[in-house]
Amino acid sequence: MTDTSNKPAWTTTDAEELYAIKTWSAGFFGVNDEGHMAVRPVPGSDLEIDITEVIDAAVAEGCTFPLILRFQDIISARVRRLNQTFQEAIAEADYKGEYRTIYPIKVNQLHEVVAEVMEAGKPFNIGLECGSRAELMASLALIGDDTMLLCNGVKDHSSLTLILNAQQLGQQVLPVIEKYTEFDQLLILADQRGLDKERAPHLGVRVKLSTRGSGRWFESGGSSSKFGLTVPELVKLVGELEERGTTDTLELLHFHLGSQIADTQVLRSAVKEIAQFYADLHERGIKVKFLDVGGGLGVNYGGSYGGEYEDVDSSINYGLTEYANVIVFAVKEICEQRNVPMPTLLSESGRAITAHHSMLVMPVIGVHRPDAPPMRDMPPKPPVVVKRMVAAYKEAQKVDARGALTEVIHDAIDAHQEAEQLARLGYLHIEFLAHVESLYWNIAREVLRKFQALEMDPIPVEQTDLEAQLTDLYLADFSVFQSILDHWAIGQVFPVMPLDRLDEEPNRRGQVVDLTCDSDGKIDQYVSSHLNKSWLPMHEYRPDEPYYLGVFLVGAYQEILGDAHNLLGRVGEAHIYASADEPGNFWIEETIKAISIKDMLSTVQYFPSDLDRRMTELIRRKIEAGVVKPAEGMRILNNYNKRLEDTTYCDTDMVKRAE
Repeated sequence: MTDTSNKPAWTTTDAEELYAIKTWSAGFFGVNDEGHMAVRPVPGSDLEIDITEVIDAAVAEGCTFPLILRFQDIISARVRRLNQTFQEAIAEADYKGEYRTIYPIKVNQLHEVVAEVMEAGKPFNIGLECGSRAELMASLALIGDDTMLLCNGVKDHSSLTLILNAQQLGQQVLPVIEKYTEFDQLLILADQRGLDKERAPHLGVRVKLSTRGSGRWFESGGSSSKFGLTVPELVKLVGELEERGTTDTLELLHFHLGSQIADTQVLRSAVKEIAQFYADLHERGIKVKFLDVGGGLGVNYGGSYGGEYEDVDSSINYGLTEYANVIVFAVKEICEQRNVPMPTLLSESGRAITAHHSMLVMPVIGVHRPDAPPMRDMPPKPPVVVKRMVAAYKEAQKVDARGALTEVIHDAIDAHQEAEQLARLGYLHIEFLAHVESLYWNIAREVLRKFQALEMDPIPVEQTDLEAQLTDLYLADFSVFQSILDHWAIGQVFPVMPLDRLDEEPNRRGQVVDLTCDSDGKIDQYVSSHLNKSWLPMHEYRPDEPYYLGVFLVGAYQEILGDAHNLLGRVGEAHIYASADEPGNFWIEETIKAISIKDMLSTVQYFPSDLDRRMTELIRRKIEAGVVKPAEGMRILNNYNKRLEDTTYCDTDMVKRAE
C-alpha cells in the first residue's frame, strides 16, 4: 500500500492538469483562484470572467438548463489571429499575393454568429461560403456588394438562377462547380438570358486531387471524394470556355481535404498539387485569381497525437503558424518555379473560428452508483454459494498483494455468476441473492482500492474492469443527440469537466448520461490526464447544491446537427461580451429561450389547439362520470395547458418535504 500521508495538497493547477485544459483551451479557459472555471476571451489581456457568475446572471434573466453560453469576443479573437498569422507568413515568405478568410456558414449558421464573424473580419476583407439553397438565400441578404460569397455543394437550376441574379446586381458571388452538369446548367441559363462574353457568369472549380485527406474526414479528398471535377473534366471545362472566349470567367481553383486535417504533410502535398494545376492553367492563358485550400484547419479537442493512446481524430500535430506557413511557402515555391503570378489565397476555416466560443452548461440532477446497501443479518442455513462469497469478502479485507487480490476478485466473480444462475433456475431465494449482490460490490470496491494503492504499471486488466463496473453514472439535464451529436455519431471527443469545486480533488469515477431513454445517450470518452478515458474524475454529488458540468468546443457544427430524440429540442442561449467596466467583467447581450413543449410537439403534428380540445373532452367525460369534481378537473386541465409552455428538458428544482 502506498503511503499518502505526505501527499501534497490539491491545487487548481492540479485541476488544470487533470482535465488537460491547456491542451484544448487555446488559452481561452482556465481555473481561477476560487476553483471555478473561467474564460479569458481577450488575448493579451488579464480580463477574466468567472463562468459560474455568468450562469447565475443568465438564470436571473430567465434562462433555463441546459444552456449554451456564447462568448462572442472569442470569435473576434479567432478571426484576428487567423488573418494576422497568414499576414505574418506572407511577410516572412515575401509572398507576392494576399490572403482572405472565407467563413463557411454550415459550421454555425446562427445569425448572430455569422454577423460576429463578418464584423470581426471587416478589416481583413472576409468572405462567406454557403452549401445549400437555404444558406445561399440567407447569405445573399448579408453580403452587400463588398463581401465575396462562394457557393459550394449541389446547385440546381434555381440556385444557379439566384447566383446569376446576384452577379447581375454586382455582388461578388461565385459558384464553385462541383459536378460538370452544374457547369452545363450554368451555361444554358446564361444563354437563355442572352448574356454576351462581357456579362458571362464568373465561376470557380473544385478539383479532385490525387492527394487524399487525413483524419476522420479523409474521404473528402482524393479521387473517390463525393464532389469535385476530375482532371479530364477540368480540361474539358477550360476548353469550353476557350471556345466561348470567356476564359477570364474562371477565377478560382478549390480543393477540400476534410473538416479536420490531422497532419500538415498531407496539406503540403495537396497544396503543391493544386498549385501545379494553377500554373498549368496560367501558362495556357487562364488567369485564375484565387486558390482556395478549403477547410480543415484543425482544433485540438484534447486528444493525444502519437504514442500508445493516439487519438488523431480529436487532435492535431501542428499549430496555426505551421498551417499558414505550409500553404504560403508551398504555393510560392511552385509559382516561382513555374514563373507565374502568386494568387490570392483563400481558406475556409470555420471550425477553427467558432469551436471555442460556445460551451454547454448542464446541471447534474442525480447519481446512480453501482452498489448495494449493507444487508441485515444472514438468514440461517445459507447455501454453499453464499458461504463462498462470505469467505471471499473476509479474504478481501486481509490481503494486499496483487496475486492474492486477483484471486479474490476471480472467486467473487465466479460466486456472483453462479448465484445469478441459481436464482434464474429457482434454486436460490431472493434473500440470499441480495446478500451475494451486497457482498460482491463490497469486495469489488475493496479490491479496486487496494489495486489503485499499488500504482501498478501497466494497470492489470482486473483493475480496468473494476473501474468500469464501479463508475458512477451522473445523470445530467441534456441530450447527447441534441447538443453533441458528433460524439454519438462519429465518436468525436469533447472536453467535459466540472465548472466549480476545482479546488477540491475529485474522488469519484463518473460517466455522464443524458435524459434520453437510449442506452447510447451518454458520454463515454473524456479528455483527462488519466490513461483510462472512459470515465471522468468527478466530485461527490451533493443533492442540496448545484453541480454544473461544462462541455466545451461545441461552437462548430453541434448546434445545427442536433436531432430531437425523445422530443428534447433546441436549448436556451446566453450571448456574453467581455467588459472591464461591468460587474464580473461581462454583460449579457441577448438571451434566447429554449424551444417550448408546444412548439416541439407542433413539429411532429401535435398541435396545441387539438391537444387542448382532446384533453377538455376527456376531463368533461370524467367529471360527468363522477371520477373528479369540476374544480379538480379544471385544475388538472389548466396544469396540462400550462406545461405546454415549459421547455422540453427537466426542471431541476426538487420538491421539498413539509417540515
